[in-house]
Amino acid sequence: MSATLPPLVEPAAELTKEEVARYSRHLIIPDVGMDGQKRLKNARVLIIGAGGLGSPALLYLAAAGVGTLGVIDFDVVDESNLQRQVIHGQSDIDKSKAVSAKESVAEINPYVHMRLHEEQLSSENALDVFRDYDLILDGTDNFSTRYLVNDAAVLLGKPYVWGSIFRFEGQVSVFWEDAPNGQGLNYRDLYPEPPPPGMVPSCAEGGVLGVLCASIGSIMVTEAVKLITGIGDPLLGRLISYDALDMRYREVKIRKDPDTPKVTELLDDYDAFCGVVSDDAQQAAAGHTLTPAELKAKFDAGEDFELIDVRDPHEYDIVNIKGARLIPKDRILSGEALAELPQDKPIVLHCKSGARSAEALSALHKAGFADATHLGGGVLGWANQVDPSLPTY
Repeated sequence: MSATLPPLVEPAAELTKEEVARYSRHLIIPDVGMDGQKRLKNARVLIIGAGGLGSPALLYLAAAGVGTLGVIDFDVVDESNLQRQVIHGQSDIDKSKAVSAKESVAEINPYVHMRLHEEQLSSENALDVFRDYDLILDGTDNFSTRYLVNDAAVLLGKPYVWGSIFRFEGQVSVFWEDAPNGQGLNYRDLYPEPPPPGMVPSCAEGGVLGVLCASIGSIMVTEAVKLITGIGDPLLGRLISYDALDMRYREVKIRKDPDTPKVTELLDDYDAFCGVVSDDAQQAAAGHTLTPAELKAKFDAGEDFELIDVRDPHEYDIVNIKGARLIPKDRILSGEALAELPQDKPIVLHCKSGARSAEALSALHKAGFADATHLGGGVLGWANQVDPSLPTY
């Protein structure tokens, strides 16, 4: 599945004298030239999230001269973002990520028009937001948003560049169901179904090497430029996998899956489709969830209970609740750790935010620990509501 696609965007009428000077290093590349730069000027590109991958993507798309950049992000800048989200700085902490991104883009290239969508992408707004753009770049780190982006792009016939990162590894591909070469694919051809809840941790849970964002983000921008200008061989039907530790790239062919159901409408609830937490975990948590204030009250009353931290050891080293004993979730789910749990006192589980502890709680209930509970909001909730001296991550 290898063929240059026609340019995605018609060229703008002209470049100003100032733009010719700015983009001169593009103009002297025969494959880009004046025609390609005019197409970049006329392009409208939407970036999903001004985060780890959105940061380098926005900066390099702006520097390349993409005329209109949109960003959809409802979050604010947190100090933990600055390790990799290079579009933001120290003075941007607590500022809207979309606004911070717009200010940085203005410094990179004043000829770029920025559109801000300071809202959460959802089934209700995705089609309206996507409709005005030629190309989408998706670097989000959760499966529910990835499937939503895919389905909205399919319904509107839009191409999009997809990237993902985790720890030291990244992936990039291009999806375009209505590709003019007749070889269209969408994300569901690669991943027909989301992974089981809790199987694939997010970057917030597993971490990511900051500079990996630049490596993968730059590939995403390269693909965007190729699609807009109609040069080169885009990653449609190919997935590039990058291992930073081994410094190796690997290519995987993607083919149309004839069994993939056709996308005819957006789902009402992508979180439910992706099973952010399993049905069993939701049932276990119902009526067995403590708030941080309730857990503090147990400590204050001197109650005898066992607090179990189900995170990974490296997370425990970063921050832990005093008195908690570390037993990673996987050891509980496998049954290996059940013999280590007390039979004569209540058990309270916690993780970072509550999702992993809910999964572990379900396993304990099935194993006969009927009075076990878990901490809603996890260690983050504890730090925010009870002990602000604790670091968050």
